[in-house]
Parts: sequence; structure tokens; C-alpha cells
Amino acid sequence: MKRPWEVAVSHGKRLAVTAEDLLQRALATMGLRQPDSAIAADAQDYWLRPSGSRWAADSHWRDSPAFRDTDLWDRIGADHLALFEDGARLAGFSRAWDRVIEWGCGGGANAVRFAPRAKEFIGVDISRDSLEECDRQIASVCDTAFLPVAIEVTTPESALGDIDGVCDVFLSFYVFELIPSPEYGERLLRIAHDLLAPGGLALIQIKYATGDWRTKPRRRSYRRGLASMTTYPIHGFWELAERCGLTPRAVRLVPRNDLDERYAYFFLSKD
Repeated sequence: MKRPWEVAVSHGKRLAVTAEDLLQRALATMGLRQPDSAIAADAQDYWLRPSGSRWAADSHWRDSPAFRDTDLWDRIGADHLALFEDGARLAGFSRAWDRVIEWGCGGGANAVRFAPRAKEFIGVDISRDSLEECDRQIASVCDTAFLPVAIEVTTPESALGDIDGVCDVFLSFYVFELIPSPEYGERLLRIAHDLLAPGGLALIQIKYATGDWRTKPRRRSYRRGLASMTTYPIHGFWELAERCGLTPRAVRLVPRNDLDERYAYFFLSKD
């Protein structure tokens, strides 16, 4: 049990983080946004430089202090697999998952659940350290072939040249909230469209905006607020996916879970 002074310090830190977030959002609302190029550079630097427990938690590494003495790391992948299976039935998706791509695979929390169902699992990430960790985690649970694909923030389209052919399933969890801007998300959706085989199914999670200015895209100070850098109105992301050639089949909202709040999971197919 924490001592009173420890509780007070923890509470003070949370208040400071909230105040910082509100300040940055207020500045962005006033038009004082950082250019996408600056945010992309900060993002590239952050993910390429493993820097302690916060980085490990953000990257969903199993041995991160955030996941020790808890089953949360195991539940991340298990919950997403169950969610995908439910959505697949709803969308009438019944084909074999021969090839699965996860955009932003991190430390493999999802890969260890999806890879055993596939013949090949492709992990895309900025961090080569995370790609190596994902490979280790997959190897600990199955013998599915793993293809690591490293990209840079400024050139996500390079993955198209590194991946030969298309996939049956495209996954992306806890990524779209970390990208530089909503406009950048359109690039990722177009990549997903190009990588999906006709009849394939994508499951993409975003953090949704409610209309309150405090839930709009942050667009500033990446390192101090990366988990809220980009948000979308639910209807806006639905329409954006359609413009990118993907057909929305369903969306599931999770107002809050053990990691954060305001999650929306979109099931998107390619006709």
C-alpha cells in the first residue's frame, strides 16, 4: 500500500500531466500547431531510441514494468483476437488467414495471438528493436514465418516495396493515435488498401474525438502527449476509409479500458 506522501506525489504528477495536455491543446486550438514535418521528426527520434520503462510500455514489450505482475499484456492480444473473430463473422469474412500484416507490431502482444492462425505474419514498425522482440515472442508460441519490415515515419509507403504481394488480414492497434496528424492517417489507409487482397479484412483502431476541444488532435509536443496526437470523429474516419477505397463493415466503441479511453475499432473490407 502506498504511503500518504506517495499518493500525494502520484496525484500531483497526474494533475501536472493534465495541465500540460490542456495547455498544448489550447495552443493548437489557437492555431499554434507544429508542422507535420516537425512532429514526424520527433516521432522518428522517439521510437528509434529505446529510453526506459515508458518507451517499453508505449511499445508494448512484455517485460515492461507496466505489464509486470498483471495479465494485461496477455489480455491485449486475446481481446483483439476475440474482437476480430466477432467482426469477421459480422462482415462475412470466412477465408483462411494465410498472410497477416500488423502495422505497428511493437513487442508482439497481438502477434502472439494472431500469428499461430497464419502461415506468415508480417510486422511493420519504426523500431528494429521492437521487430526483433516481436520475432522472439512469436517464436515462443509457434513456428509461423515472421517477416520484419522497418519503415521511417516520413516514408511509410516504403513498406509497399518491402512486402511482396497482398495479405488476407491487416491489423493496426494503438498506432493511429500516435501518428503526426489526421492527414497522415489517410496515407496509412491507402497503404492498407494496397496491401489487402480483394475480399480481405482490416481491423484498425483509432482514438475518437467527441466534439469537445479537449479530444481534438493534439498536433504539438509529441513526446509529452504521443497517445493523443491524432484523433478522429467516428463518422469522419468512416468517410475517410471509404475515400481510400475501403468498405466499413462495422465499428465497435470502447469508451475506456485498462490502457486508455475513447477507442474505436473499425472493420474495413476491400471489395
